[in-house]
Amino acid sequence: MSSFRSIPGTGDRGDDQFPDIKEITIPFNQALTIIIVATIVALLLKVFVIVYVCRLCRERLGRESSDSVCPETQSLTLNMDKFLNEMEKEKPIRFTSQQLRIATDNFTNLLGSGGFGTVYKGIFSNGTMVAVKVLHGDSDKRIEEQFMAEVSTIGRVHHVNLVRLYGFCFDLNLRALVYEYMVNGSLDKFLFGEDKKLGFQQLQAIAIGTAKGIAYLHEECQQRIIHYDIKPGNILLDANFLPKVADFGLAKLCNREKTHVTMTRGRGTPGYAAPEL
Repeated sequence: MSSFRSIPGTGDRGDDQFPDIKEITIPFNQALTIIIVATIVALLLKVFVIVYVCRLCRERLGRESSDSVCPETQSLTLNMDKFLNEMEKEKPIRFTSQQLRIATDNFTNLLGSGGFGTVYKGIFSNGTMVAVKVLHGDSDKRIEEQFMAEVSTIGRVHHVNLVRLYGFCFDLNLRALVYEYMVNGSLDKFLFGEDKKLGFQQLQAIAIGTAKGIAYLHEECQQRIIHYDIKPGNILLDANFLPKVADFGLAKLCNREKTHVTMTRGRGTPGYAAPEL
């Protein structure tokens, strides 16, 4: 039997033949921090990817749905746009003096004049014809009173027998009211003119229409409106001779509880009393 000798200097420990290896240790708190940070970064990346994919899918679905909108939905959208546009038109528009100068060709087409202002014919770029009433008076206070009387009355009511107020201008150098244009002008031309005459049925229809407009002002508005200047010159006629009450420069608002209003001084045309009085 052969025997093995131990190598001198090694002894019986076989591990002594390898060099010493130093153990590397990481503190527990530092290791925990590294694990937490790595986990958070991984979660954030995953969330980012999910959000990005969802956004792409939503955009694709949106494009597909917009391309495949049914005619009924398109019709509803168009109808709503038209409705909102019509609602916007119901409010008086504030025009600039430059806009009105352009529309009236620098106030060259005179329609008529009265005690409260001068009226000019105008046309906007969209083809709408208007009557622009430039206010004038003895003082700025009188002009402001007339302006507020017209806007606070005819600017807030709508009736087929009341002239429509499209808008106004209240700049430093121009105070004006913009009304719908009435092709046939005022009733007095047909009553007192030599060339223009109306038949009995037309006159009757004009009288009834005017009465409806006045009744609306007196009975159907949230606040009663007293015109104070009803006369043939303030009854305008459209292309079909439909009458519309105009010129609210003397109009006055009063509460619905009141059935009578006391006047302290005369109003309107000297020597003439409106049927309301």
